[in-house]
Order: sequence, then C-alpha cells, then structure tokens
Amino acid sequence: MSKTWAVLGLGAVTFLLWRLSRIGRRPSNYPPGPPTLPLIGNLHQMPTKNAHLQFQKWAQEYGPVYSLMLGTKVAIVLSSDVAVKDLLDRRSSIYSGRPELYMGQEIMSGGYRPLFMGNNSVWKMVRKLAHGLLSVKVSRTYVPYQDLEVRAMLMGLLESPGDFLNHIRRYTTSLTTQMAFGYRTPESDDKNLLEMFENFEELSRLTGSQSAAILDLYPIARLLPDFLLPVRRMGREYHKRELKLFMKHFINARTQQPCCAIDLLRAQKEYGFSDELGCYLSGSLLQAGSETTAIILVGFFQAMLVFPEVAKEAQAEIDRVCGDRMPDLNDFPDLPYVRACMKESLRWMPATALGVPHAVTQDDSYMGYHIPKDAGLILNVWAIHNDPKRHPDPRRYNPARWAGDNQNSAQAAVNPDPAKRDHFVFGAGRRLCQGMHIADRSLFLAMARTLWAFDLKRPMDRQTGREVIPDVDNIKDGLFISPMPFAADIVPRSESRATAVREEWDKVAGLLDENMQWKTVPEGLKWKDYEPLDDENEDILDSLS
Repeated sequence: MSKTWAVLGLGAVTFLLWRLSRIGRRPSNYPPGPPTLPLIGNLHQMPTKNAHLQFQKWAQEYGPVYSLMLGTKVAIVLSSDVAVKDLLDRRSSIYSGRPELYMGQEIMSGGYRPLFMGNNSVWKMVRKLAHGLLSVKVSRTYVPYQDLEVRAMLMGLLESPGDFLNHIRRYTTSLTTQMAFGYRTPESDDKNLLEMFENFEELSRLTGSQSAAILDLYPIARLLPDFLLPVRRMGREYHKRELKLFMKHFINARTQQPCCAIDLLRAQKEYGFSDELGCYLSGSLLQAGSETTAIILVGFFQAMLVFPEVAKEAQAEIDRVCGDRMPDLNDFPDLPYVRACMKESLRWMPATALGVPHAVTQDDSYMGYHIPKDAGLILNVWAIHNDPKRHPDPRRYNPARWAGDNQNSAQAAVNPDPAKRDHFVFGAGRRLCQGMHIADRSLFLAMARTLWAFDLKRPMDRQTGREVIPDVDNIKDGLFISPMPFAADIVPRSESRATAVREEWDKVAGLLDENMQWKTVPEGLKWKDYEPLDDENEDILDSLS
C-alpha cells in the first residue's frame, strides 16, 4: 500500500511539474512570436515605455499575426488591416469579448465600465442604449454645443495663446460634459474638469502598471492581502472617487439641458438598470470622447508646427472657400484638404495606439494558426498606421495621401476593402466606437476654424535665436498615448480675423447665463443642411450593431 501511495504521489508531482513547465511556452500551432521563458513566457520582454514601438518591431519581425505568451494567458496581436477585417469584423460574433481585466474593471470600475465589459447580456443592453444615444439624428441636437465650444476655444487662443493645450482640453471636455451630463465646463481650471482628467490619467497609469498585469495574468496573486497589494488598495479608492463624481453629475442631470444622462434616466424605467450602471455609461462616454478628441487635436497642432507647409495649403483652401467668413459644417464638402488633415491626424497620432484588447469566445483558426478560446486580441493600431506599404513615408504628416477619399470614419470602418479603411482609432467589429460621426464633426470644426483664424508658428529659442521644433517622438505612455507638452506661438492671421473671433463669440455668449451655462439651447443652427437626414449614415451605424 505504501508503495502504491508513493507511486501515486510521484505521479502527481510529475504531472504538476509537467503542467508548470507548459506555462509560458508557445504551442507549435500558435502564431509565431518572440522566444519565451518557462512560467513567464514573454512577460520579461514586455516594454515599460513606448510599448507601441516595440509591438511595431515585433510585427516587422514575426508578421501581421503574432502571439505573446503572458504567463498563464496568450495575446494574439493583429498588425494588418486584412487580419483586423477577417477576425474582428467578419467574425465579430466570436471576437467581441474582453479579456478579464481584474484591476481595470472589477476593482477600479466596480464592474460597471462599458469599455471593459465582456460580451454579456449587460454589455449588449449598454451597446443598444449607446446606439440610441449617439445616433446620427440624436447627435444633431449636440451641434450647438460643438459650435459654441469651438468659438470659446478660439477666444481662449486669442486671449492666452500660450495656454493652448488647456484650451484644447477644455473644448473637448466641455463638449462632452454637455453631451453626457448637460452642463458646460467654461474654464480650463474648472474643478470638475481637472478631476475628470486626473481620474482618467490614474486609470490609464494603474491599469497599465506591472502590478495590475500580474493580477490579471496570475489570478492566484489576488489571494494576497491588501497590505501586500497597494495597487489594489489604490484601485478601490479610485473607484470610490470616480463613482461619487459620476453619480453627482448623473443625478444632477435630472434638471439639466438635453444630454445622454437624461435619456438614460428615461430608459432606466424601461430597462431597470441601476444608477451605478447609468452613471458609468454616461461618464465613460465623457471620458473616452473627451480624451481621444483632445489627443488628436494636440497632435494636429504639433503637426502644423513640424510641417508648416501643410498649414499654409489648408489655409489657402479655407480662404478660397470661406473668405472672411468663419467656416461651418456646410463647408465640409468644399474643404477636402482640411478633411484630409483630419484623416491624417487620426492616422499620424492615434490616441489608441494598441487599442483595448478583444477576446475570442471559442477556439478558432486563422492563416493555419490555432487561436485558443479566451485569447486576448490586440489591435496594433500604431503598426498598421505606420506600415510603409500601406502609407509610404509614414512619419511624414501628408494629407495628400487622402486625395479623393470622401468617406467619413463610419463609412471607412465598414468598407469591405480593408485597404480603404483610413484609420483604426475607433476600434473594430462590434466594439467600434458609436460616436465616430460626432468626433469627425468636432475635429473638422476645430481644425478649420483654428486655421482660418490663426497662424501656428514655431517659438524662438531666446538663447540661440533658432526655431524650436517639437519632438514628435516624445510621447506620453498609457492606455492612451499623446504628445508630451510642447510650446507654440499662436497669433491671429490678421486684426480683422481677431475681431471676427470676438464678434462670433459675442453672437453666442448672449445665450449663456452669469455662470456661463446655457439659458436655452437653440434647437438648430442656420447651417442645418450640412448632413442630409437620410438613412445612409444610420444604416452604416446599424450595420455595426
């Protein structure tokens, strides 16, 4: 009997050691990737900074579909437009999940953040609600917000041009606070604005930390007490602060202007979801929309300094079409070069360089490789946007590469030819951002009006007397990447344009009260014909549902 137990014990130990030896190894039928080490796989090779550049290098070495063994889990990295179309779009029914994000979703979001939700019944309900909140027809009620906030941004550039980065962030945040909760953010030092950005930066930092990765990849580590896991304690404290902030704005929206929160409060009676879920849905719309648009605009300002010939060509087009009249959305069809700048900005400085991972819900195969159930799928946006075969001389900001491309972001995203998709900033498949048309509108208005009113010049170094050119490789890491702060000399193109900026602001300032909030939001604008109210754009968005 003792010999039997000894044999069984030896067998159990041998099996355990064999199982442990398999952790971190890449099975022969998986997509290729960098060499692995036992137990940790490729974890030791994961970059702590400039991850998008390392993922691009691996794509160049291992091809458009490669794998990373991350401890007990595997990530499949998609680095070509064809692979994204084939898997995330065409097989979206099984590629719309999310990997388990213990820190990001369970701890820091209480399970409520739609961005991190798995493909479950709650997420499907949230997605349906978001489609209704952000539809083309509904979003037209937000056009007055976009018009007002761009005018406010121009006034900020006129009065304190050195603070242009904050003016951009105030613009995008005030626009989205109105859309989400119905109130304006009139000042760049507004307490709510600062808290929103501080929260989002902390979310990006903590979810991207090595401690969070260990908890995601080695679930057994979650058994450790909080005093050994300070990142979890910080995550819980973060969730309490964020929930309190979102809930305050969600409840206050009961008496505010037209916004998503009011529509959600109406829908709450039908669907019966909690206040916590409702406030996170509206709050997440605010964070994602504000941060992404701000980063793209900051990248645009930087590009105008690095490539001044682009600004001159765009200004020539604007002057030819608009003259001394401030551009509006009716000019969209007649400003193809400005639209090309918008497309190029989305390609050149993509806020979501590595996207938010998808997960496959069942075993699958692609290109002869096995893709196991629950594998994470990483959309390598940076590598696709900077593929020289797709975009020659990719780090050159060149709007001319989009000549003749009249698609908006939604149309390009569902183009059956993946080579004709302009960018991947808004994701893919059923996880595609449903507010793309709103972002297109906000970017176009901000870019066209800024170039109409101002010259963006390189500042002069007082010691050397030379122009200071921003370092385009100096990028801030995180869940979203963005240019590090840089200086610019922003001046009115003429005194008459400066006067026009003031006059245009005065036209709408009378609609605001003493707290710079709307007295009454106008139902529409004189340029309501910029986007025909046909079913085309709605059909495009419906096809993503």
